[in-house]
Amino acid sequence: MREQVLPMAAIRRPLQRQLDPEKVEALAASIAEVGLQEPIDVLELDGRYWGFNGCHRWAAHQQLGLSSIRARVRRATPDVLRLHML
Repeated sequence: MREQVLPMAAIRRPLQRQLDPEKVEALAASIAEVGLQEPIDVLELDGRYWGFNGCHRWAAHQQLGLSSIRARVRRATPDVLRLHML
């Protein structure tokens, strides 16, 4: 696993989650003040990035108009990716 900064546009987010607007707002304020403290986790398969967690951190970045996000990147197999899609 490696940590890197990824363009948000490069990360596919196939599952939609319910977001708590207050949590997004609080995270956006924190990120604007001190930066992202905990990177999101993404899977990499064939040069494509897939995000399944960090929905509130992701939304906070969008709200702030940021074009990139820190992520922990883990290489995945097609089987691992399928398990995350369930």
